[in-house]
Amino acid sequence: MSVKYIPVQWNRNKWIYDFVMLAGVVAFLWLFLFVSPELLSHEFPINPQVHNARAFGACAFVMLTVILCIGPLARIDRRFLPLLYNRRHFGVMTTFVAITHAGYILNWYFAFSSSDKYEALLFANTSFFQLAGFPFEVFGIFALICLLVLAATSHDFWMKFLTPPVWKRIHASIYFAYVAVVAHVSLGILQDQQNNVFTVIFIGGAAAVAGLHAYAALMDRRAGDEIGVDADGWIDVCDASDIRNGFAKIKVLPNDERVAVFNQEGKLNAISNACAHQNGPLGEGQVVFCLVTCPWHGFQYDVTNGRSPAPFTEMIPTYNLRLEGGTVQVHRDANPPGTYVEPVPIPGWQPAEEAAT
Repeated sequence: MSVKYIPVQWNRNKWIYDFVMLAGVVAFLWLFLFVSPELLSHEFPINPQVHNARAFGACAFVMLTVILCIGPLARIDRRFLPLLYNRRHFGVMTTFVAITHAGYILNWYFAFSSSDKYEALLFANTSFFQLAGFPFEVFGIFALICLLVLAATSHDFWMKFLTPPVWKRIHASIYFAYVAVVAHVSLGILQDQQNNVFTVIFIGGAAAVAGLHAYAALMDRRAGDEIGVDADGWIDVCDASDIRNGFAKIKVLPNDERVAVFNQEGKLNAISNACAHQNGPLGEGQVVFCLVTCPWHGFQYDVTNGRSPAPFTEMIPTYNLRLEGGTVQVHRDANPPGTYVEPVPIPGWQPAEEAAT
């Protein structure tokens, strides 16, 4: 399949993912609204409208925290990868929860102003040069705008229209949105808290995001430090016997690119691990008749040349391979996307069932 011809279709995994996500949102709101009000005591009593606004605001913060934790968790432990595959759905739902929070705020805090509620939101508080009473609303507005842009451009059309590099840079603004949310909450509700329950949850969530990203980056750096490159640019991947038939071993290169080395009936080929669609992990797919299928959205590539089967036109880089004493080595420099590379046969290879007999 290809974004140029066929839109990404829904499947059973997507339905389950979204159902679990929606159930989690409902459960969080129910707990916040009906189970834990006594835990969230405030300096002054609050009315139902404000409590509803804070429930949706807290839910949006927790959802955004989970979204940003999924990426490093998937890098640390492959068992978290299924959460990564449909993370855009998570982001779109987070945007709707954040819009609901903003709607409650506008229709309560600013609805009774003598001026237009949108003007009141922007200009009622201009104390930008003091910490106490700082107009924390500006951070919330910025974060909401970021979420709206990301949700509006989440469809594959925008990735194709903008090109994957530009699309990826735009969606990296999720980190700026999260920093803005942290500032919004820190300068807002936390100044009104008497009970420290929400403060602990908030600080714990922000620390989890920062800590997981730091740990994942450290793991990647350690993996990069362990990469040995000889004078000609060849890098050890693994023993040839370690690559199962139909599957791949993934190697991180010194430039932080990842290469997937596949065993197709005793013949080795190496392609980029990043799918041209959304950088999905091709190395987690399985090869059938020289075609590997991306586990994210089903895009396929010939492992010998990195090309999608006709009539599709996607292409990814390939890499040169060689065997040195049973050790698979990949060259650090990628070939141009779509370049054919002759498969490297594994001497004496035979299917596992035959080897067992």
